[in-house]
Amino acid sequence: MRINWRSTNRKIHYWGALACALPILIVLISGLLLQVKKESDWIQPPTSRGSDGAPTLTLPQVLEHVKTVPEAGVASWNDIDRLDVRPSKGIIKVKANNRWEVQLDHASGEILQVAYRRTDLIESLHDGSFFSDTVKLWVFLPAAIILTTLWVTGVYLFLITWFARRRHKLKKQRRQKYGKQASA
Repeated sequence: MRINWRSTNRKIHYWGALACALPILIVLISGLLLQVKKESDWIQPPTSRGSDGAPTLTLPQVLEHVKTVPEAGVASWNDIDRLDVRPSKGIIKVKANNRWEVQLDHASGEILQVAYRRTDLIESLHDGSFFSDTVKLWVFLPAAIILTTLWVTGVYLFLITWFARRRHKLKKQRRQKYGKQASA
């Protein structure tokens, strides 16, 4: 039994595109947003500038300053996802579990900026972990594998079509060239 690769590839494209359409759309849109995260304050708050020099705030002082920001909803260290210390910028970024970001001057503790940070949410949508680890591994990963298969079969279809057209064009040119010589 001989396999018709053109027909098989078309079927793979048809059903594969349908199977991975929604996850790939989510990955594409979130990827586009992540590409422009530094250009959009809505996605990721811009980094402020604090005092020059080495950081002098202690961790308990950082916690006390962040507790004064109602949006952050911080009552203890359990409410903080991470700290990002940027000595070159003179700031400490504190990201709360509720995705609010507080930027403090690393020397004085002055609150320089409070903003909602959407980057992590968009990243979790991008890799599928927003939905669950099960969805990430059983929907988004297969969609990525299917998309890779679509790419490979699409390149194959493109190349065989291109080579067929090129071969047809060369045959036509040879017929015209040798056809004129035979009649002369």
